[in-house]
Amino acid sequence: MSKMTPDSSKSIPTFYAGQSILLTGATGFMGKVFIEKVLRTCSDVREIFLVIRPKKGLSVNQRLEKILHLPLYERLRNERPFSFQKLIPISGDATEKGFGLSASDRQMLIERVTIIVHGSASVRFNNTLQFAIFTNTRATRDICILAQNMKNLLAVVHISTAFAHVNESIVEEKVYPSIADWRKMITIAESLDEHTLNIFTAKCLEYAPNTYIFTKNLSERIILDYSSSLPCAIIRPSSVSPSIKEPMPGWIDNLYGPIGLYVGGGKGIVRIGHCKKSTTENNVPVDAVINAILVTTWKLGLTSPTADSTVFVLNFSSQKSFSFKNSMNILSSIIKETPFEKTLWVPNTILTDNLLIFYVLTILLHILPAIIFDSVLYVSGRRPMLLKLMRRLYVANRAVSYFSFHERKFDHENRLNLLNSISPNDLEEFSFDYTSSDIREYCRHCVIGAKQFILHEDMNRLDIAHAHRKRIYLFATIFETTILIGLLWIIYKYMYSL
Repeated sequence: MSKMTPDSSKSIPTFYAGQSILLTGATGFMGKVFIEKVLRTCSDVREIFLVIRPKKGLSVNQRLEKILHLPLYERLRNERPFSFQKLIPISGDATEKGFGLSASDRQMLIERVTIIVHGSASVRFNNTLQFAIFTNTRATRDICILAQNMKNLLAVVHISTAFAHVNESIVEEKVYPSIADWRKMITIAESLDEHTLNIFTAKCLEYAPNTYIFTKNLSERIILDYSSSLPCAIIRPSSVSPSIKEPMPGWIDNLYGPIGLYVGGGKGIVRIGHCKKSTTENNVPVDAVINAILVTTWKLGLTSPTADSTVFVLNFSSQKSFSFKNSMNILSSIIKETPFEKTLWVPNTILTDNLLIFYVLTILLHILPAIIFDSVLYVSGRRPMLLKLMRRLYVANRAVSYFSFHERKFDHENRLNLLNSISPNDLEEFSFDYTSSDIREYCRHCVIGAKQFILHEDMNRLDIAHAHRKRIYLFATIFETTILIGLLWIIYKYMYSL
């Protein structure tokens, strides 16, 4: 709804009391944080249905049980241990038509769900067109079809991306015309063979940098088309980064996108990055995004629809401006204070916007050392692994670099109005404003979070990490000095022979 004028007398926790939420993407980074936040702050919520795909021999119940043992839920386990009983896992798969829901589960959702948060998506940039359409586009349509059958539905909140409209220099809080007809694209993905789809992919990517952006662009149009009969909202977060505050600073549980490159740089693996140094980074803390989702849902649920109601769009891009160069400088200083364990080389990532230099340095600093390292592993009877990792990092580097060369601005009127609508009593718990935060302190928590939650390193072992870092620095200094002396000697001998 382009303008929401709700009865805001209900507090946010009071609004969620008795509500039944359907959450897709429950096993993803944002989904896990959403679950924790709702159970901890909206304790009277009736239930949360979680669409989970059986995976690696684990049932949906086993996958949920495994997730709930993460450190993310430690505070909740201590304060509200019985709240987990409100989580109801539902077997479903976003790649299947209708999410592959059983008839009984589908009917149960129709009868009981009052709020839908559709966060399911594959964020990999190199997915095939068919997979991306099924997961990101068709799944959105199927959620809307399911929602149309729900009699007590208050809100459908779709999680999009701030980069869904790459051709707009200023992204307003509205739905733009889609790149293609979503109905035709779903039909094409369902009917064409793989070879024909690969040819078609090249045509589609003339209008979008990758299949993720292409399919998320189509999904927004689906939400707009169904908003005439459903109370809909679209939230567009930019790159989602570790938590800034809740339930603990620095929470992160995967190495997606730029996070993997930053951690790789801290480990001394990523030595070269392809980006424009002056471009402003666009990262948003995951807990701020979750608060924005909860407040948007509250506002949408309390809004009486009118004849001219349409989809409400919220741009949620970075509230702190700093460039890639500044970011690397901050992280480099923090890594010196809080180094990762078992670093392979001195952390020092070179940033360049020159593609030729990037290619040459990739070969010199990534590929050749990886070949040597893997050869040593092979001779010693261990499995080579670094060259394969370098290939993956190269693909990630090239994919992420697109966004550093194409900077855009965002309209934030709806975000500001939404923030101002939160009552003083709810502001501390549900505010998504972090403009007053210290960026270096946040980055420090991000590094610590990566150490603890991704690399599983003990903060009590910092002395060992510092000692290892000094040995690596000494070895690198000797190695680089030897190479330099060798080159000077070769130049001297060549000049002397003339």
